[in-house]
Amino acid sequence: MNDIVRIFSPYAKLSDGSASERIKISKKTLGSRVSILAHHYQRADVYAHADLVGDSFKLAKLAASTSSEYLVFCGVHFMAEVADILSNSSQTVILPDLAAGCSMADMANLAKVERAWLELAQIFPPDDFVTPVTYINSAADLKGFCGEHGGIVCTSSNAGDVLDWALARKEKVLFFPDQHLGRWTGFKKNLQMDEMVVWDPDLPQGGLNNEQIKAARILLWKGHCSVHQMFQPKHIDNFRKKYPEGLVISHPECRFEVCNNSDYVGSTEFIVNKISESPPGSRWLVGTELNLVNRLASEFKSSGKVVQFMSPLVCMCSTMNRIDPQHLAWCLENLAEGRVVNHIKVPPSDKKNAQIALNRMLSIS
Repeated sequence: MNDIVRIFSPYAKLSDGSASERIKISKKTLGSRVSILAHHYQRADVYAHADLVGDSFKLAKLAASTSSEYLVFCGVHFMAEVADILSNSSQTVILPDLAAGCSMADMANLAKVERAWLELAQIFPPDDFVTPVTYINSAADLKGFCGEHGGIVCTSSNAGDVLDWALARKEKVLFFPDQHLGRWTGFKKNLQMDEMVVWDPDLPQGGLNNEQIKAARILLWKGHCSVHQMFQPKHIDNFRKKYPEGLVISHPECRFEVCNNSDYVGSTEFIVNKISESPPGSRWLVGTELNLVNRLASEFKSSGKVVQFMSPLVCMCSTMNRIDPQHLAWCLENLAEGRVVNHIKVPPSDKKNAQIALNRMLSIS
């Protein structure tokens, strides 16, 4: 049994209610020294303890402006890395459970991206012709790669502005790791489908020939979100047959056919705001993570709004769900006793260039 498992073990036996009470006590003890940041997809019994909430873009900005000594990030690993990159050196970022990762982020790694860059170099100098753009759902070293090669980070909130910036600078974009966000963003910028080709990192030269690569404006990394990929056009068709007056809203991580059949497409924050601003009695089919959809359904029930999950199957972000009241209580009580557990610290070599790429994003958004 490793040290972390051994130290955490007593907390695993706590009920959710007991853990929540201990969280409240620790927060009171720590006061302004700690800020808890939570993503909208976080489970309700953790989200309730958050000081700051938002989607990836909003949380990135909040992390950069928060002055607390400790930033406890209730999200996934790449989000905590972003908080460490953007916070100052006197602040400490903590992820309550180190197992809270992101399957999409894992679909692109530095070795594969560097290999793609070398393969492109057999056709043309990529630093002269290609802007690397990484979705914020990626590891810090990939953000560093973008910073080093004149590239940038994007979120689902600002992908359109970022794509404008990137294509104004160079002829092409290498967009990773989510092909769906890249494709939808390119489509909204009037790019043709044959100008956006999928780069499969497990095939030589991405599975593309020289002509396809030369003709492309966006090289879309073959990656996706397992939650958003599950939504299908038939889910929308069934909803519209039953509720013709209903509205469909989807996250751009959904496949193209789902986005194209939706009434609205936008980031998590966009989805929250759109439903919030809609008139009483409206009905929504929502293509995004289940915890958020359930929270919206509960919040707006009193105003007669009906908010339902797009898929008939229950699916949530399982890695985000690893952050539970027990892990949050554990890390807060350790902080209250002067111990830091699960400290997220990006290596200086990655942090410098990743900061460049993130600051480029913030400056144009």
